[in-house]
This record gives sequence, structure tokens and C-alpha cells, in this order.
Amino acid sequence: GERELGTDPKTGKLVFAKIGRYGPMIQLGLGDDEDKKFASIRTGKSINDITLDEAMELFKLPRTLGDFEEKTVVAAIGRFGPYVRHDSKFISIKKDEGDPLTITLDEAIGLIKAKRDKDAKALIQDFKDEDNTQILEGRYGPYIKSAKKNYRIPKDKKPEELTYDEVLAIIKAAPVKGKKTVKKKATKKKTTTKKKAPAKKKTVAKTTKKK
Repeated sequence: GERELGTDPKTGKLVFAKIGRYGPMIQLGLGDDEDKKFASIRTGKSINDITLDEAMELFKLPRTLGDFEEKTVVAAIGRFGPYVRHDSKFISIKKDEGDPLTITLDEAIGLIKAKRDKDAKALIQDFKDEDNTQILEGRYGPYIKSAKKNYRIPKDKKPEELTYDEVLAIIKAAPVKGKKTVKKKATKKKTTTKKKAPAKKKTVAKTTKKK
């Protein structure tokens, strides 16, 4: 699960390709180094075929692209692939949309605006409470999102007409994930039949004939 690629020309530290907690990754430095660095290997490459030069390119991330609306825009690769980060929000970079190593600030701003438009169209209701409770249009239909958790809306309810109290009732009635209810099988009582005692053998008295 680990392959040595060589040494970093700048620091002289060893570079490894290995399998980490979230998949293939690059490690710069030994395991006991306090300042060791990590970088995710991009889709299409594996620890068996990535080169030292390709690995060192990954350490150029995250890249600071500039500012948009007085907030810093950053391009990087994370657990779920390449992304742009702006104002604490993450926007995925698809294959046909750019590369985190070469994407420009203008291209990143285009992705940010496109994501905003998509989110605005998906918003049905926003209750603006402390849990950020919203009703959104999803891939499989409308749903409730509250405190970063999703809840199904009953088929007999109209999402645009739901009140906040009705939404809270749906959230409260939702089954807790991870807890399975196991139905107990009805156990039949065993009927014990008394065994009959074995019949006693009849003892026949022997008669002795007088001679």
C-alpha cells in the first residue's frame, strides 16, 4: 500500500504514494516528521503509475486565485475531487469546467455564479431559523433540509404550502438513521407430553411339583 517515488528537489525529503483514509494520496516526508505534507491523487492516476513530477505538481494546491466580493477564491482537490472554495462554500470543478492547477479567477467566478443560480432555482421555501431549515427541489423531488440533514416530504403534502410548524412535525416524526427496528417473532409455547411409565412385567409364580 505504499510506493517510494523519490526525493523532493527543494527539501530533499522522501516522497511516497500510498493509500490513505480517503483513498490514494501523496506524502511528502517520513511518518514521524512534524511538517510532513499530504495531497490527494487525482482520478485517473494510481499509486502504481504516478510519477515524482506529477506528485510534486499536486503540492501546488491549494491555489489562491484572487478575490471576489472581498472574499478569497481558492482552487484545490479534496476528498470528493477538484473544487473552488469561496465564502466558506465549495463548488465542484467538473472535468469539462477546468483544472484546479490551471483554472483562472474569472473561470472560478463563473462557476460560483452558476452554482448560485442553480441553488436559487432549487429553493422552494427558506424559514431562516437557527438550523437553516429550507425546502428544496432535489434530484428525486422536494425535500426538507435542516441542520445539514435531509428529510422526505410526505406525498400528501404540498412543499410550497407547508408551514414551519408542519415542517418541524415532519422532522420530529422522521425515523432515526442507523437504528433498525427488529420485530420479535412470536414464540410458541412448547407443549410437553408426559411420558407413560413402562408397563411392569408380570411376575409368574413358579409351582414346584411334588415327586
